[in-house]
Amino acid sequence: MTIFKYKAFNERKDKILLSVTAIIIILYIAFSFTYFTASSESVRGDVVRLHILANSDSEEDQEVKLLVRDALLNQNTRLLSGGVNTENAEEYFLENKEKLLETAKETLEKNNFNYDASISLGKEYFETRRYGDLTFPAGEYTSLKIVLGEGKGHNWWCVMFPPLCVPAADDVEADESKTAAYLTHSGEKIVNGGNKYVIKFKLLEIYEELRNELLK
Repeated sequence: MTIFKYKAFNERKDKILLSVTAIIIILYIAFSFTYFTASSESVRGDVVRLHILANSDSEEDQEVKLLVRDALLNQNTRLLSGGVNTENAEEYFLENKEKLLETAKETLEKNNFNYDASISLGKEYFETRRYGDLTFPAGEYTSLKIVLGEGKGHNWWCVMFPPLCVPAADDVEADESKTAAYLTHSGEKIVNGGNKYVIKFKLLEIYEELRNELLK
């Protein structure tokens, strides 16, 4: 009888131990994801995305879209040299969006495209996106949106602020060296640690997509 009692006691002890371990693991995962979500929110608050929609998917329209992209990124780098920071970035783009629009229009005209361009600054939902070694979490960002012509072609997006995306020979490269200057420490860790957070990025994207649909 004593042996049975001892076995029953051990079984109960094992169950309690497993339950406590499971609770600790669940709490750790919940805390870790909550911290990741909060850090992702800080990234979204410190970043302004660039979103360019081409007139169509024709080769010519797609090529001029990239020319507009390069012109805007180059101009943005020059304009941002005036001491723009995370606190006044949105105000800066509101004040300078007409200059940026003029650059887009001049690029179209210079390359003999007779359609117009428009610009807007607002909130847009973006999926998880990787630029070189930088990964930006899914969610709603402030976005500088450029529509070329009818805006029915394949779009292109990157980061307008901080000035992380710079024109390269064939495409655009991400300048990882600037993240520390503009993002919070936790935000910088997320953006620069994409390979460490693959599962969390995916879970966050699912969460943000559901949240975005519910808020529509």
